[in-house]
Amino acid sequence: MRNPRSIRLEGRRLLVDGVPRILMAGEVHYFRLHREDWADRLDKLIAAGCDAVASYMPWLVHETAGGVDLTGRTSEYRDLAGFLELAAERDLLVIARPGPFVMAELKNEGLPFRIYRDHPDAVPLGWDGKPAGSKTLDYLEPGYVAEAEQWYAAIMPMLAERLVSKGGPVAAVQLDNEVGMLSWVTNTPELTDRTLADLAVWAFRTWGREGSISRYGADPDDPAGWASQWRSGGTLDGTVAQQLALHHDLGAHHRDRYAQYLLRLRDVALQHGVDGVPFLVNLHGTYAGRGRHFPIGISQLSKSYAGVPQMTSGSDHYTGELTVEKVPDLYVMNAFMAAVHDADQPITSLEFEAGTGDYGEDLSSLTSPETAELKTRLCVAQGNRLVNYYLFAGGHNPPLDDAVGDGNDRIAFTGERHGFAAPVDPEGRLSTTYAATASAVRAVRGAEHLLADMDEEYDDIVLGYVPDHYLTEYCHPAASVRRAQVGELERYRGMGPRDILARALLLSGYSFRAVDLSGAPTSAGATLDPAGPVVALATPPVLGRTIQERLAAFVRAGGRLLLHGRVPVADDDGTPCTVLADELGLKVDDTVEGAPHYFPSVRAAAWAGDQPEVRVGMLEHLAGDGEVLVADVADGSPVAVDVRVAGGGRAVVLACDYPCHLDFWRLLLERVGVRRRIVADGNTPGLVVTSTADGAGQRLVHLINVAPVPQDFTLSVDDVVLELHLDAREGRILPLGVHLADAVLGWSTAELDGRGDGSTVLLRRSSSAGQALIRTTRDVTADGDATAVRSEQGWLVSWPADGATDRLTVRLS
Repeated sequence: MRNPRSIRLEGRRLLVDGVPRILMAGEVHYFRLHREDWADRLDKLIAAGCDAVASYMPWLVHETAGGVDLTGRTSEYRDLAGFLELAAERDLLVIARPGPFVMAELKNEGLPFRIYRDHPDAVPLGWDGKPAGSKTLDYLEPGYVAEAEQWYAAIMPMLAERLVSKGGPVAAVQLDNEVGMLSWVTNTPELTDRTLADLAVWAFRTWGREGSISRYGADPDDPAGWASQWRSGGTLDGTVAQQLALHHDLGAHHRDRYAQYLLRLRDVALQHGVDGVPFLVNLHGTYAGRGRHFPIGISQLSKSYAGVPQMTSGSDHYTGELTVEKVPDLYVMNAFMAAVHDADQPITSLEFEAGTGDYGEDLSSLTSPETAELKTRLCVAQGNRLVNYYLFAGGHNPPLDDAVGDGNDRIAFTGERHGFAAPVDPEGRLSTTYAATASAVRAVRGAEHLLADMDEEYDDIVLGYVPDHYLTEYCHPAASVRRAQVGELERYRGMGPRDILARALLLSGYSFRAVDLSGAPTSAGATLDPAGPVVALATPPVLGRTIQERLAAFVRAGGRLLLHGRVPVADDDGTPCTVLADELGLKVDDTVEGAPHYFPSVRAAAWAGDQPEVRVGMLEHLAGDGEVLVADVADGSPVAVDVRVAGGGRAVVLACDYPCHLDFWRLLLERVGVRRRIVADGNTPGLVVTSTADGAGQRLVHLINVAPVPQDFTLSVDDVVLELHLDAREGRILPLGVHLADAVLGWSTAELDGRGDGSTVLLRRSSSAGQALIRTTRDVTADGDATAVRSEQGWLVSWPADGATDRLTVRLS
């Protein structure tokens, strides 16, 4: 055992012994490796620069006919104690992931087979009373809950004995895994008799008996009729409003159930001594290689952790290459996660995609090595304080103790080998992505002494997050009205129609946070400041009355608003609601959709300069006051307007899916007073730029080129102007105003490669030539082929391209 240590979440920092840190971890499954191979995989993790190891701890693996084995007395694959001891010997922190559900391609998602045999009532009934088609369970079914608590009673004391506070390696504990994911992907809400009885109580408490009858078309005091209406999705005899209200409230009720479940697991862990380390909740939601659906997981689970002390969320993302298409996905995922966190909760990534992407071992996908580095750079710039590369090392699936006759009788369904795509393959060989993963960690380590205590800086704009726009995980197969509503929500929400709003912001050079427009009291955006940033919102025609009222009050008090998509005209249950449109003095005359032989087109007005006519997929004709910004070329009807509101507020409403023409979007944003803090216009789209800063004024500028071609550009930040080159798909973290002993590193075109010792500056050279400016009264020298020349501004250190080594040491004598 080491000396006791402390790990806390505070001020959106991860504090290790009171010092802000960024933990870089890799997932290594001890239960998929022979004991003799553990040391090799951990050594390769350390060689890549990581200081933590994460692992699932599967109930399915550890439970035997004779009880739970955590020490390897029945199999080397069960020696969790030995693995934790080995991690401690190597000074690795451990991120423990003990389920009960773990997924990880394990059968039954990591639950013992007997749970399903012994507790058939735990298998949820979904639409029309049909059992769930996936290996999920009703999280609150008493039989399952009792079993899960017994599993925690077995494993939590072992983790408690090995917490960092007791000199052990366990630094954090994840509660369950991807809660609600299986129900979402299979469209199977939990509609058992017991759940529906609880829902009746919930509805009665929320709406009263008569209100519930009116809202759902069913009486909560009539169990049979109540069950029939909910299991039919309101399609038997419900009105349109009742069908929509029923689906909406089903998702809202599930939020409460998931929170009850996860907080119960937390309480049980605490009862068994796991205290003084953070608890983590893993959010699911990427789908088909995109992040559009990711906020579903935030919507489902944020009630379980938002505002809960020493508890936070982590992303779980599988998006493949980071491209101009997908970089807004990851940026918005991080921003929406942070939007629901309180002032202490940092964001983390508990499954950070690493490796080749060849998950099926069929060469249907190969991800370029540098994509993990680009994603890492973006995530740490946005405040990720823990990154867990998943999967870092592959392994194999040992046989089950008892054959079940399912074709392979192993613990998982991937066959004998597992983790084919990992940087370290099942046999321990390094894949083509290992070096790039190590390079990503090196970039973080080089600036960690600054970055871990910094926050992202933003331009004068925030992106609105509406949790109820992501209550779309359930839709009864016959609920055509609900299906149409979900289609509209998916088309316009979040990042905007065709993802244009978020993409235009990010690729135009703006950095932005998100705000939870629901006004949840635990979130950082619980209030909207009319004197604060512009609120940008991608708007479906559905926007809840409470949020419409909030935004109307915001502009009435002088706030600035940018709406993109459809003008909101309906409440969540489909009933008319034009509170926001009325405040803006706007009305939608009609909506025009593109068709195979009809091509809606618009043209920006004179304020946008000489813009060409562009085709759009959808537009709305707007009536009301306001300066016309964009018009339909067919009849001149306004499509985008700039509205001035009594009280000093202002709203730009863009009611079409205008293409991602960056010059147009920059001009549009200037209309509402948004200026770029950092200007870095590359020769082609794909350059992402943001910055982080600390309380002492030290800054890091984060540059990420997701384009497949090099970028040559001028970077302008305050009074610093630099000529830069980035190779295709290269990133860089540039220091500005960094304090040294008796000196200041004014700027550098190379990134830091470590803290230095006060008299040295360590820089990581790229393939291009570079310079750095150091202001000091001391003499400055540099290694190798670099030169240091005194100038009026300070010491200018220069070096040519392609040096003999990629590290440069600058010395202050």
